[in-house]
Amino acid sequence: MSRNAKINALLLLLVAALAVLPLALGLGDGKEEPFSGSDNQAEAAITELKPDYEPWFSPLYEPPSSEVESALFALQAALGAGVLAYYFGVRKGRRQGAAAAAAAAGAAAPGAPAGDAAAPAAPAAPES
Repeated sequence: MSRNAKINALLLLLVAALAVLPLALGLGDGKEEPFSGSDNQAEAAITELKPDYEPWFSPLYEPPSSEVESALFALQAALGAGVLAYYFGVRKGRRQGAAAAAAAAGAAAPGAPAGDAAAPAAPAAPES
């Protein structure tokens, strides 16, 4: 198994452990909403500390249910991951293209300049 394969397997195991360990250890037991988001937890803490607190502003869009809110959050995460993957793919492609161009220029002719290696030979002039 190559070094990259070992690292990938280890990362996959770590991600699986992060997903399974909170459930297996019962970290959410005894709570009404065991795995609620930080927004809900902050709102509950503020209400507990200062019951007469009024927010400074209200959200522009309030999803009709928590399922829709979760779906929108997942969509946002997927779009962000897609943008990052596109960026890294373009960056890697440019790097590989530059390396291939440098290799082609170096292998063209030992004494010829790099610009002449990519230029096609001029066609012979027809005789009249």
